[in-house]
Amino acid sequence: MKQESVLRPEVLTRLEEIGRVDLIVGIPSFNNARTIGHVVRAVSAGLAKYFPEFSTLLVNSDGGSRDGTTEIVAREEFHAAGIMVAAPTRPLAKVITAYQGLPGKGSAFRTIFEIAERLQAKACAVVDSDLRSITPEWIQLLLAPALHEDFDYVCPLYSRHKYDGTITNAIVYPMVRSLFGKRVRQPIGGDFGFSGRLASHFLKYDVWGSDVARFGIDIWMTTTALSGDFRICQSYLGAKIHDAKDPGADLTSMLVQVTAALLAQIEAHADHCLAMDGSEPVPEFGFRYEVGLEPVPVNLKRMVEAFELGVREFDSIYAGFLGPDTRTGLAALIGQTPGEFHMPTDLWVHLVYEFAAAYHHRHLPPEHLLKSLTPLYLGRTASWVVQAAPFGAHEVEVELDALSARFEALKPHLRVRWHERR
Repeated sequence: MKQESVLRPEVLTRLEEIGRVDLIVGIPSFNNARTIGHVVRAVSAGLAKYFPEFSTLLVNSDGGSRDGTTEIVAREEFHAAGIMVAAPTRPLAKVITAYQGLPGKGSAFRTIFEIAERLQAKACAVVDSDLRSITPEWIQLLLAPALHEDFDYVCPLYSRHKYDGTITNAIVYPMVRSLFGKRVRQPIGGDFGFSGRLASHFLKYDVWGSDVARFGIDIWMTTTALSGDFRICQSYLGAKIHDAKDPGADLTSMLVQVTAALLAQIEAHADHCLAMDGSEPVPEFGFRYEVGLEPVPVNLKRMVEAFELGVREFDSIYAGFLGPDTRTGLAALIGQTPGEFHMPTDLWVHLVYEFAAAYHHRHLPPEHLLKSLTPLYLGRTASWVVQAAPFGAHEVEVELDALSARFEALKPHLRVRWHERR
């Protein structure tokens, strides 16, 4: 169901002046003055270099920055000198506005979706405002498949360190692949392309007062596209380097947010997800190349200790929804030395599926349930660190493909647990 406009009166007036536009790039922001200038320059150069004959618009959807972020967006201009490209035939238009609604990336995206619909954009992209590695080529790779090849959704494909992105690698990628049937390697990458048709489709959903608006927009967009009649692809962008994150950030909060958003989408599309068998690759654009990646420090001993403590402390909780074989398998892992710690793949798959079924049956409040997943996830991560120590990039992908294949093979376990009477 379509919602009332969230655009401010001055924005509506500006859109009337613009009339229509071919391409839109949206940049959500909140206090990103240190990095957003580079992002704007890369976007501007990419539009000028690869789409000079099209009308273009940059939308900065801001969450109330107080560090000069929006002022930097306003004054950054395209300069052709030094990048081997002629000046575009049409100037880049800009809309800079504070979004309305719940604080979060999803609310920022909602503004971009509505602007895209009102201006009848052919293709759109959204990129993070703290990117340090974005290049003009990113814009071409995110927009061109939607503009020229009739794809509706363009997922990013990045090179990442083997110890980075473990929530995606251990949970999100294999679950999306198994339950939605497409091998979208990074469903929550953050930078996406999409058609104007899909932007309008996103606006039909009344989710903007929920966690989708706060922190669940990436997985919501991906799974909404996957469950509809839309053509999906992915584009290789190289390495993704962000602005520095708070090293004291709570892992539990991140795991709970990401997993809750994913499980809510599985719940929303349960008939589609449970009926799906197997998976298929999606078309890929871009030229793959080796990139240098910054090392990711890990504390193996601390992860194993947290796993063992969690298994003991949450045992009475796990008894309510984990199967006897699963709990026996967890108990058997206690006492391993950190350097040799190993969690069997099938045990991990059963754990994730049994948590998904417990979420469906509302065995516990979702936040409490998923907090109890944290120590088990740390155990899986410790096992991966040991296993992947000698791996190069190719071996990492081979092993993650094998993990995802086990999620597909063991999917009957989820179906049984999902349909159990409680």
